[in-house]
Amino acid sequence: MSEVLSIVLGGGKGTRLFPLTQERAKPAVPFGGKYRLVDIPISNCINADLRQIYILTQFNSASLHLHLSQTYNFDTFSKGFVEILAAEQTFEHTGWFEGTADAVRKNFVHFRTQNPSYYLILSGDQLYRMNLKDFLQKHKDSGADITIACTTVSREDASQLGILKADKNNIITEFLEKPGPTKDISDFRAPSELKKNKAKGGEFLASMGIYVFNAATMEASLNNELTDFGKEIIPAAISRLKVNAYAFDGYWEDIGTIRNFYEANLELTTLKPRFDFYDENHPIYTHSRCLPPSKMNFSNMNQSIAAEGCIITNASITNSIVGVRTIIESGSSLNGVVCMGADFYESDIQKLHNAEARVPNVGIGRGTIVKRAIIDKNACIGEGCRIGVDDIARKDGNFGNYYVVDGIIVIPKNAVLYPGTVI
Repeated sequence: MSEVLSIVLGGGKGTRLFPLTQERAKPAVPFGGKYRLVDIPISNCINADLRQIYILTQFNSASLHLHLSQTYNFDTFSKGFVEILAAEQTFEHTGWFEGTADAVRKNFVHFRTQNPSYYLILSGDQLYRMNLKDFLQKHKDSGADITIACTTVSREDASQLGILKADKNNIITEFLEKPGPTKDISDFRAPSELKKNKAKGGEFLASMGIYVFNAATMEASLNNELTDFGKEIIPAAISRLKVNAYAFDGYWEDIGTIRNFYEANLELTTLKPRFDFYDENHPIYTHSRCLPPSKMNFSNMNQSIAAEGCIITNASITNSIVGVRTIIESGSSLNGVVCMGADFYESDIQKLHNAEARVPNVGIGRGTIVKRAIIDKNACIGEGCRIGVDDIARKDGNFGNYYVVDGIIVIPKNAVLYPGTVI
């Protein structure tokens, strides 16, 4: 598979995932207790024996770079790599990436050295497990110039996605980017042959933002000033090239908003989650931290996930994610909470300094109750806090030491909530 170069698009500022993207790139956002979003596309590539992978980003890339350098180190003989290409100034280009296509165009100087036959374009903020070998083989067998991975979605979901019209031979004849909720798109209903994902009850084919291009096609398609694949490159290609649809029938979720992020995390805690991290034949890789097992002291955990290195004492945890190194003190309660954990354990000296400064320790203090919230890394939540407990309507906004986004309370990274805080 050395003829394939994989490119993961890291996205822009990640404003729809703010404040989780306040100090990190979107692909570096923690997910599922111990992973990062970028682990999903990289793991799909590794499972398909695709090991020449570039990550394109331009905002807050330090955390992402650290994660990748600590996690993906291939041996010398495989010629594999996972490398970040951040926006850079050159004599030819002095500005930021202007869109997904522009990001690829400005990095051709790096890509051409690998002499690929195919470019595989992936997104850095989606949750799925795809057989990329099959995807590539179908592309080769079809003789297409471009193949787009697609899945069936409902009319409601189609509003914010790129919708495809394809014939019975899988050839795409028309593309419509984000039609909105009111536009009549009835003539875009997918033929029965392509409605593979019947469990979602979808009638329309949506682009997953996953493409494979022949190398020569990619060069020709980007030999212009167009900046975005979905809005410009793909519609222009359909009119003059053979563009095929690859129908994907597995679980796929776009994690581009706080609500989608929250719900996708909590869906992992169900008895039979649609995305299964426990598939040992197609593992999802991440940083090996060498942490001890989690310790549960007289606690009650129901339909929840606890990552490694946690210490949970006399607590009640329901329908929640407990991230790495999370410390939860006696009498606390979590219900519908995505807790990302911590990057470190505090020493006794640090705890003593905290006590002198009257700052809570990292973790969740005694007797604190949290419902329907996202708690980012290294948050210091004091004892006796009540977060999301009272059933009141909350307006979205920035409230200093916390945010409300899509009706979900978000405690940002390194936030401090003093004892007795009520949100």
